[in-house]
Amino acid sequence: MSGLRIENVSLRYGARPILRGLTLPDLRPGEVTVLAGPNAAGKSTLLRAIAQLAPYRGRIALDGEDLARMPIRRRARLIGVMPQALPAGSSLVVLESVIAALRAGDGFAAGADAQAMAVLERLGIADLAMEPLDQLSGGQRQMVSLAQAIVRDPRVLLLDEPTSALDLARQVRLLGALRALAAEGRIVVAVLHDLAMAAQWADRIVLLHRGELHSSGQPATVLTPDLLARVYGVRARVERCSQGRITVLIDGEV
Repeated sequence: MSGLRIENVSLRYGARPILRGLTLPDLRPGEVTVLAGPNAAGKSTLLRAIAQLAPYRGRIALDGEDLARMPIRRRARLIGVMPQALPAGSSLVVLESVIAALRAGDGFAAGADAQAMAVLERLGIADLAMEPLDQLSGGQRQMVSLAQAIVRDPRVLLLDEPTSALDLARQVRLLGALRALAAEGRIVVAVLHDLAMAAQWADRIVLLHRGELHSSGQPATVLTPDLLARVYGVRARVERCSQGRITVLIDGEV
């Protein structure tokens, strides 16, 4: 069995249910899956559950192996996480932070400096290697966060709103990197709010609503005016541009 399986996952914060018996189609290697949905739909919470950062009921398995039962160090090698923002106040420079992320999964990693530098070069941010983390812009910090997430060569890559602080050029660079990482056989799962961007870059969109699966499939199947009206409460047009790509145009509230 190859892929990431999410079965009957429920999660509460106090008395408030966030995920309600959520089961998804298997998330497959080689694909970019975008988690979409309105605020409070459970998207970021689902990422935290997959990463084993939040307690849940149900089963989340990678290639048939229950992640909750997996040794922590092995799981750290298999799953890379890019949070919405890096913690503030770090005294490390960029290269040191990526080396630290590498060693978090492997203990002492031979050639750690070279591995970390290679990742920075792959993402086009090698020039930031000796810059202090706390002096970077928001967009630069997000690219460094991606470097930390992929330096251990994970099987699964989880990203929470990875483009939120990036300018247009860096958005394209990051999303292109995600496509390349998926093409190498990884499972890539990202939370994106921009539906037009999701339509362009995702192989599959998983739409969550009120902690449950609303729909899942290729962007052209999931993104319809009727769905956007029912789930997002907006009047929208879903059209093809001159290059055949799906565009989502919001005309107003329902």
